[in-house]
Amino acid sequence: MAFVVFLFVVGIFGAGIGGKAFADSCGDRGTPGVDYGDGDGGDFSDDAQNPAADLRKNQIANAKIIDGVAEDGGLSGRATLIALMTALQESTLLNLDHGHLDSIGLFQQRPSAGWGTKEQIMKPKYAAHMFFFGDDDGSPRGLTDIKGWESMGLGEAAQAVQRSAYPDLYDGQEDYARRIANDAGIDLDRPGKGGDADQADDGANGEEDQGDGLDGGECYPQDGKPAKPGAPFHDGDADWPAAVKNPRSTADAIAWAENEAKNGGGDWYRACLAFVARVYGWNFSGVPYAIDHYKEMPASMEHDKDRNPPPGALMYWDTGQRAGHVAVYLGDGKIASNDILRPGYIDVVPATDIETKWGATYLGWAPPYFPKGG
Repeated sequence: MAFVVFLFVVGIFGAGIGGKAFADSCGDRGTPGVDYGDGDGGDFSDDAQNPAADLRKNQIANAKIIDGVAEDGGLSGRATLIALMTALQESTLLNLDHGHLDSIGLFQQRPSAGWGTKEQIMKPKYAAHMFFFGDDDGSPRGLTDIKGWESMGLGEAAQAVQRSAYPDLYDGQEDYARRIANDAGIDLDRPGKGGDADQADDGANGEEDQGDGLDGGECYPQDGKPAKPGAPFHDGDADWPAAVKNPRSTADAIAWAENEAKNGGGDWYRACLAFVARVYGWNFSGVPYAIDHYKEMPASMEHDKDRNPPPGALMYWDTGQRAGHVAVYLGDGKIASNDILRPGYIDVVPATDIETKWGATYLGWAPPYFPKGG
């Protein structure tokens, strides 16, 4: 019954009906992969009416399962931390029944790559066991099949298992993984009882292109060749169409965003769409995913790959995950964005950081149009 209620809550809020939006990953790697919401950001208070609280409870439950498998296998708390970081990046630590191509489950493992059947992978204990120990014949390989995994960097070890197209993104999940571990009562300092295999790290794990990158099968394939990552952005001077009407003016919205970067709290973890809506005075955007907010724009408002956004414009990126990313352009090549420097906080950074630091693909910009906002 509790699970049915949870699915009902996810269904309501995933559709963007009132309250917070609940997003999922399409299985590719990217940050942020989840937009928690239309509301006040990632509030994880123990509130039965708050879908973010339900999300947190499910994350904690899955974290305990992962740690139980590690501990039963004699692995250290470090192994648990690597697994939590991986699952956060791949699925937001939720047991998803869908993903990029045939990727599913906590670690977005693929039946076609030898990780098991769909029914097996959807069992968290099985998925965690495969992540740690792999298949008996060594293909695919688990964490303990990676020679020297205990002395590797955390993200490096995760990448050695996952063979992601976005290898640098796992490290960004460490702080949040530690927070969840703390809430779950997991001892990340627990010593191991062996488990470091002697096999050399010299082969692909299943399919080397498990993430498939941005050039094949991504959530939102792009027509044409993307602009070179890191190319500068310059201020444009386009006026907003008459249909663009917001509670805040563009100047006031930019001032609000800059103030949030200076004085705001850490309530915006993976809440990019909620943030830009709040910037313009809305309580919620009315759309569950940042990527969809761009795709649902009238064609005349979509400025695909245009690197000359006017100040106040909304800029969009394909992160390789279902939600995508959106930020407010402040002018002079700068944006106000969540999670880029500090998880949960807004910072003013060069707009190019989303490409160069996250490996995301710039889609374009649009006016601050919120036809479903409220």
